[in-house]
Amino acid sequence: MMTTEAPRTGQVDRDSGVSVLLGAAASALVLGLLASVVGAFTSGSEAALGALVGTVLVVGILGFGSFVVNVVAGLVPTLALMVAMTTYVLQVVLMGLVFAVLSGSDLLDTTLDRGWLAGAVIGGTAIWLVSQVLLATRRRIPVYELPTEGGAR
Repeated sequence: MMTTEAPRTGQVDRDSGVSVLLGAAASALVLGLLASVVGAFTSGSEAALGALVGTVLVVGILGFGSFVVNVVAGLVPTLALMVAMTTYVLQVVLMGLVFAVLSGSDLLDTTLDRGWLAGAVIGGTAIWLVSQVLLATRRRIPVYELPTEGGAR
């Protein structure tokens, strides 16, 4: 093993996966709180509440999906890709359902600002994805495990 390679033990990878999840969640929370403060000063309490609700949606939905994929990758690595794709589809569907429910209720007209809610969801998702990629790259978490030399033909 070279000094630039990370050790290949499942426990280290899972711990790194949790730290990546927490780092991505922290990044999205910081952005959401900043958006909420800016929204409160520029557009009032509806904007602040919209940004907070958008941030909670992003952290809750993306956090749960990432956690599930991390757990499955640790238990049954061969199912990780299928579970990742399934959770992605479910995250998109769940986010759409939440927006449909919010649009059907009067919350978006009276309590929450649509623009700040959407901005927090879009910005939070973008910062989540960027920070997740950066943290996984810095921690050298492999996307897949290479086969051992004994299994090669």
